[in-house]
Amino acid sequence: MEAQLDPMKDDLPLMANTSHMLVKHYILDLDVDFKSKVIEGIIVLFFETGSRYRKTSSTGKEGCQSQFDDSCKMRASVPCHIPATNVSACSSKTEYNDFTACGKGKEDTSDKNGNHSNEEQASGISSSKNCCDIENHGNEDFLLVLDCCDLSVLKVEEVDVAAVSGIEKFTRSAKLSDVSKEPENLRNQIVHELVTLPADRWKEQLYYFTRCSQAPGCGELLFTAGTWSLEIRKSGIQTPTDFPHAIRIRYKTKPEGRSVAWTTDQSGRPCVYTIGSPINNRALFPCQEPPVALSTWQASVRTAAGFVVLMSGENSAEPVQLQEGILSWYYYVTMPMPASTFTIAVGCWQEVKQPSFTAALQTNMELSLPSSQADFRWHEEICGHVEYPCRFQNPAARLQAVIPYRVFAPLCLMECCEERLLQLIPQCLSAAYTTLGTHPFSRLDVLIVPSNFSSLGMA
Repeated sequence: MEAQLDPMKDDLPLMANTSHMLVKHYILDLDVDFKSKVIEGIIVLFFETGSRYRKTSSTGKEGCQSQFDDSCKMRASVPCHIPATNVSACSSKTEYNDFTACGKGKEDTSDKNGNHSNEEQASGISSSKNCCDIENHGNEDFLLVLDCCDLSVLKVEEVDVAAVSGIEKFTRSAKLSDVSKEPENLRNQIVHELVTLPADRWKEQLYYFTRCSQAPGCGELLFTAGTWSLEIRKSGIQTPTDFPHAIRIRYKTKPEGRSVAWTTDQSGRPCVYTIGSPINNRALFPCQEPPVALSTWQASVRTAAGFVVLMSGENSAEPVQLQEGILSWYYYVTMPMPASTFTIAVGCWQEVKQPSFTAALQTNMELSLPSSQADFRWHEEICGHVEYPCRFQNPAARLQAVIPYRVFAPLCLMECCEERLLQLIPQCLSAAYTTLGTHPFSRLDVLIVPSNFSSLGMA
């Protein structure tokens, strides 16, 4: 039976089988609705084959099986489900025949979104105490397992990245000569080429990630949503190498989801923000949470005019009006980080602007650094992390004692922030630079959160 955990006392289960498939990039496209207290939209995940599977033999399953300890219990075959609203449309397709037949004569225990109930799945979900990732052998389909909780998953599909105009540049490699006959292999190889682009091509990479996320679907995938996980499979696919490496998930959060707090600010206006604990972001989007899962992301968030969207990102987003009364905000991150560090805050915040003379003094302060300190910054050791556009290798960033920042607050606290906070932040940033060295991030947003904020989830 699936363990009933108390997030305030127990460790969260790490269900994602990251050693077989590892998320390298997320793209989120979301709508925030304060009336229903729901965030709804799609997320596109781009994968790389996991480290454990890359080490095994490519000619047989024996090599894969040898990677597992005999004492590790393997998952029994569990039924997967596609949205009830799509069953009639898909049942005529041959790839779903085995699925539609297995449900005949059994009581329908799916909820209104077509997901199996927790009771039905409980026996098929591995305990978080198992040390091994989940793998299927023999003739069973491979299961991709993501961490999630309190989400209504509506649809999962493979993305046809090969349909993107201009993507041909990623198919000219000699390595692709043996896969051109198989559309599935071609799509996976395109994703591989995209996620492994050199760091200095990050703008091009983000551009094609966006284009690929908007590509048409090329087949729905079977899925089962459990209490702590989302399991996805493609009929007839038995290995991570052959599993789709770009998938799109349509979903919506639940008002009671424990990853965000729907509340009011100090001025009594509605707002929502990530609270991080007790279950990180798994009630905000399906993700991978084991420590090895470091990824980049992009996010577009739409909300009613009058609301401001703040998010962990390397750009200072400005709103774009899509239609009357609807604004869109876009952020991106190029430093691979855990999914739990994704933060969002939406509310009627006001930006606390600096007086022009203060801004001029601020600019002078950013450039003033004792020469002895500047010399020290130049001689820092080369980083040993994975490749990404690292500020520690940027001479200009090494000399930046105070990174650009913005301050946001509820209307009733604007005057207080102008008088006190604006003078404090550059001093704090400069002190941090003097003590710790180069700022790892290029910018900072400071938000005065509601008084009921009780977590370091946005730290």
